[in-house]
Amino acid sequence: MAQAPIQFDRASGVLEGANAWERLAALALVLGSKVASNFSHRGYNMCANLLRTTLPERGIQIKLNPDATFEFPYGDGYWSKLLNRTYSYENELELLFQDSADVDYTLLDCGANYGYWSVLVSSKPFGSHKAIAIEPSGQNFPKLANNAKINGNRFEVMKCAIGAARGTARLSGTKHEAFSIAGDQSAGEEVPVIALDNLLDDGKVAPGGKYLIKLDVEGVEIEAMKGGARLMQADSVLLCEEHGNDPKHTVSRYILDQSLKLIVYDPRSHRLETVTDLSILDRIKVSTHVGYNVFGTASAFWLARIDALNAKAARRVQ
Repeated sequence: MAQAPIQFDRASGVLEGANAWERLAALALVLGSKVASNFSHRGYNMCANLLRTTLPERGIQIKLNPDATFEFPYGDGYWSKLLNRTYSYENELELLFQDSADVDYTLLDCGANYGYWSVLVSSKPFGSHKAIAIEPSGQNFPKLANNAKINGNRFEVMKCAIGAARGTARLSGTKHEAFSIAGDQSAGEEVPVIALDNLLDDGKVAPGGKYLIKLDVEGVEIEAMKGGARLMQADSVLLCEEHGNDPKHTVSRYILDQSLKLIVYDPRSHRLETVTDLSILDRIKVSTHVGYNVFGTASAFWLARIDALNAKAARRVQ
């Protein structure tokens, strides 16, 4: 019989249900994150995953806020950074999601992994929004479905990949956070593929709605955008990963080529800046091994919201 998950509250720092060795491991995971944060957590995942081999197989449930619980395997290299209470996961997304709590929008969480953003956005402090979490991996999907379950099944889950059109593809990779259908995949798990606009065709979303579309699809961002032309002309914002190891800024360049506004969080100004000259990304993308989120939108509504968000940030700095 599987052990009950360890419990950790990010607000209080209280860790419950862990034995002495698991508590010691938690200290190591936190200290490792604090040290590794000085160089974009390079090497942290590998060290954490090595430590995980010494731990019994069990889950840990992180209370992200009073209405959001996120579970993953204890010691997981990618998600254990959440034990470090000073660590902020994709803070530019959290900034937008928090500011949009009062907007009636749906999150399309593509490449959802274990469902972190769907858990958070569907929680009361973030506005209890509708979310559709889309994840193709047979390894990841049960963990995503479990996170939906422990949060009252308040968001929908779909097991498929996102691409330019309906079909099938091969999914492969060695890291759960980096499975991909990109390239010529002769091996791997066969998965169904849908286009973003198929969500309109299938009645999953309505043409007149407002959407935040998180595209974490490991190398097929442009194909995914090609399959979402109609959604992108609605009140939508694409939240895409721009890879740190891509000096050509391919994803951002494609967004601009589609006559969308390109927006990026600039850590120097602490603002979501509208970008016309991609050279700003040369300064922002300081680490080749991580991804940087960029936003693309044609929506006057969302552009006005982002302007208002910047104005609030400016007032806080003064």
